[in-house]
Amino acid sequence: QVQLQESGPGLVKPSQTLWLTCTVSGESITTDGHYSWIRQSPGKGLEWIGRMFHSGKTDYSPSLKSRTSISRDTSKNQITLQLTAVTPEDTAVYYCVRLTGGYWGQGTQVTVSS
Repeated sequence: QVQLQESGPGLVKPSQTLWLTCTVSGESITTDGHYSWIRQSPGKGLEWIGRMFHSGKTDYSPSLKSRTSISRDTSKNQITLQLTAVTPEDTAVYYCVRLTGGYWGQGTQVTVSS
């Protein structure tokens, strides 16, 4: 059974960099598939941010690409999201998702506020 767990700061100040970590259990992140970061802002739908494939290849949403980086630590089986220059519009619940198989983390609330 694949399980995903997000972690990170609940509160970030405007202009700072947001770091979120997804810890994957039940399979190796280097074996198969890909892992996405998705967010949902208050009153809005789901927004895909980007993903990392098991090969290490990444791709990003065009609207966020300039501020986004996804990396991984294979020794810890973790995938990390970096989002720079955050604004209050980045306030959302952030999810780590393995779309193939439909595995979602529980989500972590991130609020951008001074």
